Amino acid sequence: MKKSSIRLILGTLLLSGATTTQAQINAADSVMNHVQGNKLSVGGYGEATFSRMFYSDNIYRYSEPGKYKNDPSHGRFDIPHAVIYLGYDFGKGWSMGSEIEFEHTGTGSAYEKDYEEGGEWESETEKGGEVEVEQFWLQKSLFDGKLNIRAGHIVVPVGLNNSHHEPLNFFTVYRPEGENTILPSTWHETGLSIWGKIPHWRYEVQFLPGLDAMNFNRTGWIANGANSSFEFKVANKYAAAMRIDNTSIKGLRIGFSGYIGSSIDNTYTRNSNGTASHLNGTVSIGSIDFSFNRYNWIVRGQATYGHLSDAYNIYYLDGRQSKTSPYSSDLVGKNAIATGIETGYDIFSQIEKLRADNQKFYIFGRYEYYNSYIRDKRQAPYDYTAKNIVDCGFNWYPIPQIVIKCDYQKRFLKKQYNDEPSLNIGIAYEGFFL
Repeated sequence: MKKSSIRLILGTLLLSGATTTQAQINAADSVMNHVQGNKLSVGGYGEATFSRMFYSDNIYRYSEPGKYKNDPSHGRFDIPHAVIYLGYDFGKGWSMGSEIEFEHTGTGSAYEKDYEEGGEWESETEKGGEVEVEQFWLQKSLFDGKLNIRAGHIVVPVGLNNSHHEPLNFFTVYRPEGENTILPSTWHETGLSIWGKIPHWRYEVQFLPGLDAMNFNRTGWIANGANSSFEFKVANKYAAAMRIDNTSIKGLRIGFSGYIGSSIDNTYTRNSNGTASHLNGTVSIGSIDFSFNRYNWIVRGQATYGHLSDAYNIYYLDGRQSKTSPYSSDLVGKNAIATGIETGYDIFSQIEKLRADNQKFYIFGRYEYYNSYIRDKRQAPYDYTAKNIVDCGFNWYPIPQIVIKCDYQKRFLKKQYNDEPSLNIGIAYEGFFL
């Protein structure tokens, strides 16, 4: 078989939502799989969305829910992600992969209301604006891919969302909310990865810089801990991540992933005699996830649980209460959880003409529960961080590389708060152009 034919088959399996486990490929491998058999590879994915939220957007809607119960709805358009893939096969087992992401249409500064500062307006510029290099690595492959050594900027494949974050890998218009809230998303770090594939198994272990506890907060747990306000990533402390996937059963992939690393005193500058020097802030995360894609059904699910040692003390670390520092001044939960399951059926599979045209139309439902702030008993309660979410909608694939999405979502909060319904519409693509 010609190399160009192999390349076409790999690309089609990746993008088409086919009923094999190839359709559930790890996101970090997507560029590499397309590069095989071709020197240069160029591709990407993107999303455009519209949402109408039928609840108040006032910052006090949780502290005074009765006052904002009947507020008018609000809407927004957005470009959540626009991504360019670049890959190159140098030969002799050496390759390069990269992923450059543009979030929310561009770079620069933007005003936002800080919910932890009483609704104060703040002008914020993220490091690198809103253009991020999510992957940039060199790799040496050995033993026909059974062992690969990858060094550079890599995806941390903890949880279902991080390992399968492209828009064709979830039904909802936006990335599933639970993991997207409590974990960095997409989680990417500069480090070292050793990974490989053997029949029915994929394994990966990573050596990484630790997260920064100074950026943790109650509404996002450790999600901002991978960010850096500086021109470099501080690495006073280190971490390890791992992932194992099994595909022994046709159409089914089951994955286990985990992370452990210290987060306190992992910032600039260090105070060797301060409180931070006696604390660890160890972040421990365990996750199980699966994808089933067969018989015209797609079912995906995950459960992710995390623990943070010394969570109570993080609030009092030097620098977190300073208004001139770039750090969070918020409380942080000692635990966080995110669970979710979604199921969709392709009704076009029952219409011969549309099936022959390779069109798909999935009707789906999704349920999630997450809580970003499971507190230490000494900490103040904020019960609005616990949310149950129900989604229903459709995904229409007019061609395998493009999806049009629509979902109605409702967040159910504890009874003292107002529920939060919304309608979301989106269009997304993923493809390789060269």
